[in-house]
Amino acid sequence: MILPKEFYEEDAITVAKKLLGKVLVRKVDGKVIKCKIVETESYIGDIDKASHAYNGRRTERTEPLFHSGGISYVYFIYGLYHCFNVISDKEDVASGVLIRAVEPLDNFEYLAEIRLKKKYDKLSKTQKKSLTNGPAKLCMALNITKKENYHRLYEESTLYIEEGNKEEIDIVETTRIGIDYAEEAINFPWRFYIKNNVYVSKK
Repeated sequence: MILPKEFYEEDAITVAKKLLGKVLVRKVDGKVIKCKIVETESYIGDIDKASHAYNGRRTERTEPLFHSGGISYVYFIYGLYHCFNVISDKEDVASGVLIRAVEPLDNFEYLAEIRLKKKYDKLSKTQKKSLTNGPAKLCMALNITKKENYHRLYEESTLYIEEGNKEEIDIVETTRIGIDYAEEAINFPWRFYIKNNVYVSKK
């Protein structure tokens, strides 16, 4: 079942935790690829110096953050990589969730070829984990680019999120990664991941 729009219309911390264990579905190159979301980070513009929308910064780039929950926000970093975010909360609140890592559930051969140009059975354990264990890596593997910006994730299309298995998961709460510039916000415990999952980017 595809998650309804209402699922996303809560604060970014709540949504970040709720997304763990849910399934990201990507339709590309004639494939339907499913991956379990295993690591997320919350960003809240009003109080978070790590947010692109901190202090009300509303530009063409950050505009998706100010929409109501349920759409995607894809941005480009270092002139090389894309990062995929899920917008949360109500309109004009400016908050979202970075999807940091996912666990592939199928199409392993395809993902290995796209990411590493190798056969899946020829990959080491480390290489298998590296297919999607980071925000840029998962975007490369799933061909998520700026074309997917503003995408409605609550409708069946080429990119959406659906309910996963009803499994009990242990959630680890810790600080976020790569935001050394964000002053006191570097200490916010706003990164969440499924305990012991091998696809988590950093334990």
